Amino acid sequence: MDVRAVVAYCLGMPGAQETYPFGDHVLVAKVGGKGFAFIGQEEPGSVAVKCGATKEEAAELRARHPGAVTMMDYLGRYGWNRVQLGAGVPDAELEELIDASYDSVVARLPKAKRP
Repeated sequence: MDVRAVVAYCLGMPGAQETYPFGDHVLVAKVGGKGFAFIGQEEPGSVAVKCGATKEEAAELRARHPGAVTMMDYLGRYGWNRVQLGAGVPDAELEELIDASYDSVVARLPKAKRP
């Protein structure tokens, strides 16, 4: 997947919103006001997603894809990883990671804010 495909996939989620709280170089896809994907706009691009309930679960993904998946700055200790696009993570697995991150955020939203 390239950056445009990741953006389209994320924004296709129910209730997803496109925001730029850190400037034009990072799109934050949000649902209910909470981010579920941080998408780096500079080529080749990257997407940071919540990759497990614990930092140990997130570490498992990094171990499976060394070099392609790294711990996200600042939020890595909470289970967030950055996936480098085009570096070997299969598209289907990337979509599953985005889905899981989205689902994790939606599950924690108050019912009134859920899509």
